Amino acid sequence: MKKKNILICGATGFIGRNIAEFLARRDDIDVYGVYFKSEPLKDSRITMIKADLTDKDDVNKVVKGMDVIIQAAATTSGSKDIVTKPYIHVTDNAVMNSLIFRSAYENNVLHIVFFSCSVMYQPSSVPLKETDFNANHEIFPSYFGVGWTKVYIEKMCEFYSRLGHIKYTVIRHSNIYGPYDKFDLERSHVFGATMTKVMTASDEKIVVWGSGEEERDLLYVSDLISFVETVVERQESKFELFNIGYNSAISIDNLVKKIIACSDKNIKIEYDMSKPSIKTKLSLDTSKARASFGWAPKVSLDEGIQRTMDWYKTNILRAE
Repeated sequence: MKKKNILICGATGFIGRNIAEFLARRDDIDVYGVYFKSEPLKDSRITMIKADLTDKDDVNKVVKGMDVIIQAAATTSGSKDIVTKPYIHVTDNAVMNSLIFRSAYENNVLHIVFFSCSVMYQPSSVPLKETDFNANHEIFPSYFGVGWTKVYIEKMCEFYSRLGHIKYTVIRHSNIYGPYDKFDLERSHVFGATMTKVMTASDEKIVVWGSGEEERDLLYVSDLISFVETVVERQESKFELFNIGYNSAISIDNLVKKIIACSDKNIKIEYDMSKPSIKTKLSLDTSKARASFGWAPKVSLDEGIQRTMDWYKTNILRAE
């Protein structure tokens, strides 16, 4: 039986690396990973290819011969850049996905999984369904650029799915965390930044940006991977869009307290109201994924925090 060729764009990033290493365990798949500025993965099971995904020739080079593309490459960062430099999430992401989707169509790729996100949704006190956003809705002002860029790319997925042979899966995921997350304070999201602050605290206190009142839906990365594996194997329709998250939100204040408790450190919290934060509450209703494939998150937040902290101690603290 011929092996399936799967290309992971952004294979050195957080989500891409986790997916690449997971799929590389399978004997029926040949895994290819794209890298550019980062060091390539040193894993003999994964064929690494250097490419600039904003360059047409490089894109054609990596796409040719692939059966499935998992598009995890993106310009991403935390709330600081979203507030102060929102344009960095717009241009490159629009360009790279336009080139990837066109090349995939021209090279007869069978299936593309695209990672969108949940920034197009308005804050809500109840979990939101996929149908709770459409093109007539407003996007929260801080997310205007990145939000409409994601919506545009989602519509591009739908457009190419209508042309014929490619299946598309769009995943609007919540805040993902776990091994290989960004843990540097300049580029990390709230979970990674908090983990680093707690694990490196030397003066018995950490500083939280803003008031900590905002609430986020947090999903451990293995639960996202299980959904990706499921849709690659089982999706039959040409285009589907799914929310994937934990179905509930936790305040940043309570998240920080949980991470501190897991660390067994005696750390006080200070709040810096001068730092950028985005005061929203959001969680995702994942009933469509459950009804379609029986998918549901398996890793609790407490277990996910412990797993991530154990990985951090082994892979970051010991390496320093």
